[in-house]
Amino acid sequence: MTQGIQLELTPAAGKQLIAKGLLSRADVQEALKNHVVVIISGTTNAEIAAEILSKQGVLFQKRGFYRGIVRPAEVNSTVPPIPARAEDIVLVRGQWQEGKTIYDIASSLGSQDIIFKGANAVHLESRTAGILIGNPQTGTIAPCQAAAVGRRTTLIHPVGLEKRVDRPIYELAQLVNDPGVAGPHLYPTVGTPYTELDAIEDLCGIRPVLIASGGVAGYEGVVRLLCKGTAEELEKVRQLYLSVKDAPNYIL
Repeated sequence: MTQGIQLELTPAAGKQLIAKGLLSRADVQEALKNHVVVIISGTTNAEIAAEILSKQGVLFQKRGFYRGIVRPAEVNSTVPPIPARAEDIVLVRGQWQEGKTIYDIASSLGSQDIIFKGANAVHLESRTAGILIGNPQTGTIAPCQAAAVGRRTTLIHPVGLEKRVDRPIYELAQLVNDPGVAGPHLYPTVGTPYTELDAIEDLCGIRPVLIASGGVAGYEGVVRLLCKGTAEELEKVRQLYLSVKDAPNYIL
């Protein structure tokens, strides 16, 4: 008999869920073991890096692991923000090559390697992702795209459902990148977005449906998912949810 449960996922919980889902995939495990995995700095990717490195006994510092970021002009926090660390995590056969970035490794990547690069917008229906660009040279997405298109490197965009938009990214990019428009550009990528929906499907075998979103008192970015399946499948979902639901917010 098919049953259903609803989940409330904060963006922080979503980041942890996405990391767990990606690391459950056979292609990611194969790349970690025998090939190259590049984790571009970003707040969602910080969870992926921490998850991988913790298995090697490395306590990864997630704070500051980003380049561009959307944030208030003034951060209301008792913990002083730390500046962005302009670094990426490059893993060659699972071993962290400290100090290297995507710029050091991009030209040698191949079809069996994987790049994780966060995104600022995702259109679920067309499975397209977009990245806000402030750098006139386009920043880290340029070498990622070159590897993905030129050498067929797998490019995955871990991105939370709170960043969903209602039109395909290429349409939005045409609007945003008009010469008369001020503000960041929007870069449509060739990579594949990976959201909480994909993570639950990979980990539990069922595809959730996004049914509502929003809240108050820290739940402003919450998404509500409906999961329907067998009792066994839903028990997997419950246990997974319990493992991420209290994830702390990212601290700058």
